Amino acid sequence: MANPSQPLSGKRIVVTRAPDRSQELIRRLQDLGAEVCLLPMIGAVAPEDEQPLKDAICRLEEFDAILFVSRTAVEETYKRAGMLGKREVLAGSPERFTAVVGPATARAAREHGIRVDYVSSGHTGEGLVREVGKSLAGRSVFLPRSDRGDRRLGQTLREAGANVKEVVAYRTVQPEPPDPELIQKIRRAEIDVIIFASPSAIENLSETIEPADLASLAARVNFAAIGPTTAEALRKRGIRVEIIAKEPSSEGLTQAIMKYYEGSERDAEKEAK
Repeated sequence: MANPSQPLSGKRIVVTRAPDRSQELIRRLQDLGAEVCLLPMIGAVAPEDEQPLKDAICRLEEFDAILFVSRTAVEETYKRAGMLGKREVLAGSPERFTAVVGPATARAAREHGIRVDYVSSGHTGEGLVREVGKSLAGRSVFLPRSDRGDRRLGQTLREAGANVKEVVAYRTVQPEPPDPELIQKIRRAEIDVIIFASPSAIENLSETIEPADLASLAARVNFAAIGPTTAEALRKRGIRVEIIAKEPSSEGLTQAIMKYYEGSERDAEKEAK
């Protein structure tokens, strides 16, 4: 039986997030006894053409609203605003409406002094646009996003009557060649859980391990998703998803993994009786 203070003792868990975005998750998992293996599958770099982002930030005063659909969009916009001397303007004014996706993005914005007027009840860009779209009719909206971001968001806002300036704030890339030893451990199912926090991480891992092989692994390895969008991206590749966080955060992922193993242990005890 697992140690109640360390319910994940003996579990080997692979985290595919970038190291600088994983510290809280790693700490939580290790505190619960897990052995954490880092396999960064996603990172953010500057756009190939930075001028559209620079131009938009230089015109921040002209926008009626800013929508941040990811924590990285906040980070990269804030970084560029600093280079251009526009951080004070980005922080917000009573005249400008700033809306974000979920609590993690809101937390990132507030940590950088950006006023947040609205946090979506859902955890996707689509949900945020659905919630605030009608209120932005006739208004000028700044939408910084990833090069792989959902382009339907800008279109939906335009259909609602908004004047949208949609700009690539960063490119999503695989940060470095994956650790070959860890890849082999995954192929041999010598790990217990692989955590994914975005569809892009799945896409990047699929370039190293074929989707069909990942789908086969799901019979022996548990795939964990930070939310429904990431879970759906896994399922589209034929990969069974056993663990989905109720809240897209480090705590949400940790709780979901803990509850999964608690349930598995109870099931094993019932079968033994």
